[in-house]
Amino acid sequence: MTNPAVLLALHDARAADLRAEADAHRLAGRAGRPVELRARLGWALVEMGLRLAVPPKRVLAG
Repeated sequence: MTNPAVLLALHDARAADLRAEADAHRLAGRAGRPVELRARLGWALVEMGLRLAVPPKRVLAG
């Protein structure tokens, strides 16, 4: 037979672990998605590539 105090202690420990895991999950969701960073970086690279692909404008001295 199991002592009720032991069962209660195990339950309390598991509940604390679950609360900590839920808090970590909540904080990770607020930090932002890596997909957003990938998209911004991708568009920045596209913009830089387009700038490099267009020949520079020549200024006529006059």
